[in-house]
Amino acid sequence: MKALLLDLDDTLLDYSGGVDQSWTEACSACCASAGIDPAVLVTAIADTRRWFWDDPERQRRERLNMLGAWQHIVEFALERLGQTTTGLAAAVARDYAARRRERMRLFPDALDCLTDLRRRGVPLALVTNGDAVQQRDKIERHGLARFFGAILIEGEFGVGKPHEAVYRQALQALGAAPTEAWMVGDHLEWDVGAPQQLGLRGVWMDRGGHGLPPDSAVRPHWIIRSLDELTTPRGEPAA
Repeated sequence: MKALLLDLDDTLLDYSGGVDQSWTEACSACCASAGIDPAVLVTAIADTRRWFWDDPERQRRERLNMLGAWQHIVEFALERLGQTTTGLAAAVARDYAARRRERMRLFPDALDCLTDLRRRGVPLALVTNGDAVQQRDKIERHGLARFFGAILIEGEFGVGKPHEAVYRQALQALGAAPTEAWMVGDHLEWDVGAPQQLGLRGVWMDRGGHGLPPDSAVRPHWIIRSLDELTTPRGEPAA
């Protein structure tokens, strides 16, 4: 490994933890004055979230403004309930965003791994999709910039994973050839399959230990459950 590209959300940072609790608390905080049962809205939001993010084109468009996306999700959920309460969707989205921000934490293995890789002299790039403002805020809040020779955020760069320009730009910034580099992340297509097509070794982060989906067309070079395995290999090679 002459260079390493790393994903941010759910690889270094626990992005998905606390999602359901944050929606529940946001609805409870905002619904009382509107006369809406918060539990009913939470259920409608859960259904709407799945529908909303399942469309690849809508996901690509909406993830560049996450506060707006969360507001749209609440608006659609309220429509399903036959509610047109003015301002409620925006209030719930803002409350939810604040709760999510406060809950997000680096995984316990993140800083030690990054410190060790830097000590070993491995050039690192952070490659993340999404909202420029929110992703930069995560990077700054958690002191991550100091570890990386390159940081590519979709909302700043103009395109995101799995567009090959993203990986090529990261490699160019690190001065590494694709065959010298690895990429690690939790998204099989964006963090493993697409980099592999350029010649990188793809390492899939499977923190939950769920294993590859039976219908997966992507075959990682390596499967890990912890970032510690990058410096003390215990990962599972993909047969």
